[in-house]
Amino acid sequence: MPDFQLLIFLVILLALIFDFINGFHDTANAIATSVSTRAIHPQHAIIMAAVLNFFGAMYSTGVAKTIGSDIVKSASHVDEHILIAALFGSIIWNIITWRFGMPSSSSHALIGGLIGAVMMSASGADGLNFYGIGKIILSLILSPLVGMVLGCIIMSLLFRFFGRFRPTAINGKFKKMQILTAATMAFSHGSNDAQKSMGIITLALLAGGYIDVFEVPTYVKVLAATAMACGTAIGGWRIIKTIGGKIFKLQPISGFAADLNSSIIIFGATLLHLPVSTTHVVSGSIMGVGAAKRINAVRWGVAQQMVVAWVMTIPCTAVTYHIVIRNGTHNHYVSHCDALYLM
Repeated sequence: MPDFQLLIFLVILLALIFDFINGFHDTANAIATSVSTRAIHPQHAIIMAAVLNFFGAMYSTGVAKTIGSDIVKSASHVDEHILIAALFGSIIWNIITWRFGMPSSSSHALIGGLIGAVMMSASGADGLNFYGIGKIILSLILSPLVGMVLGCIIMSLLFRFFGRFRPTAINGKFKKMQILTAATMAFSHGSNDAQKSMGIITLALLAGGYIDVFEVPTYVKVLAATAMACGTAIGGWRIIKTIGGKIFKLQPISGFAADLNSSIIIFGATLLHLPVSTTHVVSGSIMGVGAAKRINAVRWGVAQQMVVAWVMTIPCTAVTYHIVIRNGTHNHYVSHCDALYLM
């Protein structure tokens, strides 16, 4: 393992903290539906999600390469200070939204933090890859909309095939099947979300000259996967309550439809190397499943509050660099870190 400087070590540490927070912030979405329908005990669901998140995170590195190479034009436009600021902004936003039980997107937070940090750096807008950013934002916008439409279609098909059966008989069978879809959701989440911090760490290593090409080292994959798994095992209940019950009262059959739909979209995005938000996809799926039953079954007021949080995430994390780091804290912080390194 390379002989890390202090600032590189801080980038890795903050990226792992981000993954840890992502674990109890976003991973709750992967098991929210199965827990809310009582298909699986919360503690068992969390352990299952932690294990499958780890293996999902080890699956591929395509999304990591998108995060590391499609937001900035090249590694020469970033340094450790920029990446520390980006991670700091996204971590603060994740903690705030977790504290208030708001299912906002960790993906949005990280991307917004990185865009804001680069914009306020010496590179400015010239350092940003706007084509790549547009592609990423488009995937973040379209994924919940696709989730809503496809969720409505899947639920409508299930109503057509199983509508004539007694609800008690159907729910019992779908409770068992929901354990399988919850497992696929956890694996899919790990395969997409854990790679985002991998991309940031690898970008830092490339910018610092520790690696020659953008290839995620194995130890980075293991560290990121472990951090997310540990975060999953510790928290997440606040978000579970919002996702699992406040948007639409789920039954096992509707929970199965939402999980199946979400896992297909998230894993499909992983195969396409596109970052998506688990929060957005799961929420869109639940809205679509609820709308298939009847439009007013969805609590659109709660959904509206969530949309506001989603929309605000990227700009809020983008300005965090300017507010917290740029206004005097940056120079003091950098000189303090450099002094520690020279000691």
